[in-house]
Amino acid sequence: MPDPRPGREPVDAVVALGANLGDRAGTIEAAADAIRRLPLVDGVRMSRPVETVALRLDGPDPDAPGYVNAVAIVTTRLAPQVLLGMLHAIEDENGRVRAERWGDRTLDLDLVAYGDVRSDDARMLLPHPRAHERLFVLEPWLDVDPEAVLPGHGRVAALVDALRRDAGSNAADGTPGASG
Repeated sequence: MPDPRPGREPVDAVVALGANLGDRAGTIEAAADAIRRLPLVDGVRMSRPVETVALRLDGPDPDAPGYVNAVAIVTTRLAPQVLLGMLHAIEDENGRVRAERWGDRTLDLDLVAYGDVRSDDARMLLPHPRAHERLFVLEPWLDVDPEAVLPGHGRVAALVDALRRDAGSNAADGTPGASG
């Protein structure tokens, strides 16, 4: 049966969700529900939530409130710029304040990938420029899509393996490994 909503073909977009203030798990769940209700979103597949250490500009911060992270695969007909704008609106609805780069937050929604689209536009970098370095994005992504590929970086499973190996070798020489 033809789709009653003509236009853009559906694309799988990868959205990373994170929160380390307030009811973290409740906020992640509410954000997932809000994404499901967006126009031209045909489906949302969510990973399990994971607890992670806060990551600051200078590395992991075990003294900061911990994060709950998850990844959603969003099947959508929205243009990437429109989807990103709607994700920012959901952050705002959940009390997101952008006072400090990499600071604590009630909700963080990052557009990690949008199909195979690549963008160097400063307002929308795709794929996300640091996603390939972040286990707190890659591991939940594998949970929802074991065959995932990060455009320009390869299979997510291989990226996770490499990051785990690097973290293990850093631990062996006394250098702390990155936790995300």
